[in-house]
Amino acid sequence: MKAIARALDSDFAYSFRRSPVAVFSGLIVLVLGLGAFLAPWIAPHNPFDVATLNLMNSFMPPVPAADSNASFLLGTDDQGRDILSAIMFGTRLSLFVGFLAIIFSLAVGIGVGLLAGYAGGATDAVLMRVADVQLTFPSILIALLVDGVVQALLPRQYHDQLSLYVIIFAIGIARWPQFARTVRGSTLVERGRDYVMAARVIGIPSWRIMLSHILPNVLGPMLVIATLSLGLAILDEATLSFLGVGLPPTQPSLGTLIRIGNDFLFSGEWWVTVFPGITLALMVLAINLLGDWLRDALTPRLR
Repeated sequence: MKAIARALDSDFAYSFRRSPVAVFSGLIVLVLGLGAFLAPWIAPHNPFDVATLNLMNSFMPPVPAADSNASFLLGTDDQGRDILSAIMFGTRLSLFVGFLAIIFSLAVGIGVGLLAGYAGGATDAVLMRVADVQLTFPSILIALLVDGVVQALLPRQYHDQLSLYVIIFAIGIARWPQFARTVRGSTLVERGRDYVMAARVIGIPSWRIMLSHILPNVLGPMLVIATLSLGLAILDEATLSFLGVGLPPTQPSLGTLIRIGNDFLFSGEWWVTVFPGITLALMVLAINLLGDWLRDALTPRLR
């Protein structure tokens, strides 16, 4: 309890409470996150249980439109699936992909950045030129390329089973350079500090110096970049799924729901794609606003 009280009384918590934008964004992320995490228990329907679907319920408009049904607050799609429940399950999947992709790219970027910054010389030059080449291409194109190559190498019968892990790998490998370059710059500064010199003098191995001494001092900027990159990773997944190369229809994320609804947008069933699109926009916007606040909170001179 004392630790919680100290956390609530810290400058970090005070800065959060003093920022209406951060509080509002945090509430949006909290509501969407809880809805996604608890979807199997609180969703009105299970939109992916074929036994519960009824084609007679297809294309029901949202409440309070005429011919609407109170059981389907946001309406239904062409298969009679509840849009609200589909959004909750789709958000769950989009957040899962985004988090794991950023964790993967964070691990790769930190490892490459630490090695390049600490070793210097040819190692630094080679690793940073690889990062520079990749940064010349949009991340979505890199993700498309990686996803296509991996899917081509996998046997066809495993495509749907492994598609979730393939898209996580594709998005993660597309976003490591920005982490690597930031860590490399911080490592170049830290490796000349007295505490690193002292660790070298007493014979501490280089890998231990990087992990125990330098890494804790470069995690602050990484937290900010990871928060901002989370929204971009979710957008990458939605884009890939919208293009039909992401998750299969049996595992629909927000991007898949938008793609499915787009086929009916101009025939009058606008709710099938509009509500998932609004959810995606709100989630990414709230995460980005939280990232901006976090950057300011961790950099006092920007306040």
